[in-house]
Amino acid sequence: MSARPHGHRPPLATRIRRALLRIRAVQRKEWMHIGRDATTLYFAIGMPLVLLILFGYAVSFDIDHITTVVVDQDRTSQSRDLVRHLDAGPTFDVVGEAATPEAAEQAFRRGKAHMIIIVPPGYGRDLQRGDKVRVQMMIDAADNTSAQSILGYTARFSAHVTGLQVRQVTGRSPPLLEARIRALYNPGSRSAVFLVPGLIAVIQAMMAVVLTALAVAREWERGSMEQLFATPVGRLEIVAGKLAPYFVIGVAQLLIVLAVGVWLFDVPVRGSLVVLAVLSGTFLTATLAQGLLISVVAKNQMAATQMGAMSSMLPSLLLSGFILPIANMPAVLRAFTNVIPARHFIHGLRAVMLRDAPLSHVMGDVGRMAAFAGVMIFLCLVRFKRKVR
Repeated sequence: MSARPHGHRPPLATRIRRALLRIRAVQRKEWMHIGRDATTLYFAIGMPLVLLILFGYAVSFDIDHITTVVVDQDRTSQSRDLVRHLDAGPTFDVVGEAATPEAAEQAFRRGKAHMIIIVPPGYGRDLQRGDKVRVQMMIDAADNTSAQSILGYTARFSAHVTGLQVRQVTGRSPPLLEARIRALYNPGSRSAVFLVPGLIAVIQAMMAVVLTALAVAREWERGSMEQLFATPVGRLEIVAGKLAPYFVIGVAQLLIVLAVGVWLFDVPVRGSLVVLAVLSGTFLTATLAQGLLISVVAKNQMAATQMGAMSSMLPSLLLSGFILPIANMPAVLRAFTNVIPARHFIHGLRAVMLRDAPLSHVMGDVGRMAAFAGVMIFLCLVRFKRKVR
């Protein structure tokens, strides 16, 4: 039998099969680490649900029961009808009446009212004549976010009620342009429909980065990295083997959080599940690679956890378009948001879940997240040295 020539390499198929076997061995080892640490599983599965429920119910721009003080200077059946319409629904609560606007402002100072409605003298007379009627509304704008929402509610209410009263009193339509507005994709203007897709991205970003940030850092602290270096497993195989178990956990997290979001908050999923899977898989790969790079650099679980939380939570909350519009940010920050995977995932999720966008409409988001994942994996390979200092 002739000896194998020096430098002979096995066929490509054999090398791929051996590499897959080594990756599977690293995966199995990682699953054993996860299985021994029940806290990791509870953290991975339970924490996303807790965060979704807390954020979903706590973060809301829907405003009900707006406390209102009325100053009725007209004292006619038409002005009383206006107040009755105001107090009929759940949006406004008439908590009192005042004789003058100055007296009503005391309710603002005591924090007892969010809005004052002043019905001027002659309201009923102008209504009967078919003239333009005016009602003054004063809003407590100390909380600017609530004030903007109240402004929207009051504008819709005043247009609807005054038009209704004109028809009742005069029998004809108001002498003004009447705009009929349809709100597509979120007819009820519920903040949960807007916020829950963003919450899914923010929660997944934080959980994926923090979980994988502990993966290699734990090996350094326990001293088992030296044993891994003694095996014939390559750097890419170690990275792939480390990422794969957390990718499976991330998919399970995403499915659970998405199901709870649809069930609890009645958020629609109008788009294709295949497109949703492509978006989610790319985003998970990007965030998991980011966490793995942090663990390779930190080599300490505490430092890896802190770096993971800071690099995922703050950008995902503030610079992803989750709450703050990216268009309103300075140009430098707008440019920086392009490297944040959560920005593209939130944009894609809202497009697919709410507007039934096809894959071609979100390919830009998928491409940017894939590029981020590639850079993170490349940096992992560069920083991951097969030697112990």
